[in-house]
Amino acid sequence: MSTVSLSPRRRAAGVLAGAAAFLLTVAGPAEAAPVTLTKGHVDVLDVDYASGTLTLDLLDQTTGTAVERDPAEVTLSVPKGAKITNVPTTAPWQFLGTGGTAWILPQSNVSGLLYAGWSTEGIPSGTFTDNKLTFTLSGVTGPAGFSVYTAAAGTPTVLFDSGNGLPDTLSVNTSTHTHANWGFDAAGTYKVTFSVSGVLASTGQTVSTGAKTYTFQVTD
Repeated sequence: MSTVSLSPRRRAAGVLAGAAAFLLTVAGPAEAAPVTLTKGHVDVLDVDYASGTLTLDLLDQTTGTAVERDPAEVTLSVPKGAKITNVPTTAPWQFLGTGGTAWILPQSNVSGLLYAGWSTEGIPSGTFTDNKLTFTLSGVTGPAGFSVYTAAAGTPTVLFDSGNGLPDTLSVNTSTHTHANWGFDAAGTYKVTFSVSGVLASTGQTVSTGAKTYTFQVTD
């Protein structure tokens, strides 16, 4: 299990002219119409806590208005432009790719690709013990391996990897936001299942979002 400390970033809000109230740009509730997202900013795992319920959705920020969506109604596109053919052959990179080839949604913002991350900004500080949540990857179906990782100075840190057995878990701070590399080892359709859980600081009770399945369409 890996632990990542992430830097907080506040959601966008605009001040109403001549008023003290704020107008949030997040639209809700989650839309029901199926949609395919092809490029721009998206928090694949968007975690919130309100009225005693921990929830996991997808925050679509690919247009001027952020929209919370049901993951079941979204297809995340991984186009040919995400394909690389020079995956390093050194030991730290052996989790990624087939024959040196992989498709990657990168942790940096690249034009024409999804800029995919996650957010726990909707969790007030002090809600969960040690301000921690546990992200769990419990299932992957698809033509080959799926992974999520960060990289610095040419060295990867693997956060999730379907190739070494599941479930995989990751400890994540609340009130934070980050981006990572999302890797796919072959073209095809992937169904990846995540859940998020935490221990309430006030009661010691463990609460969970339940499992949510996300669809990625990888194109050669």
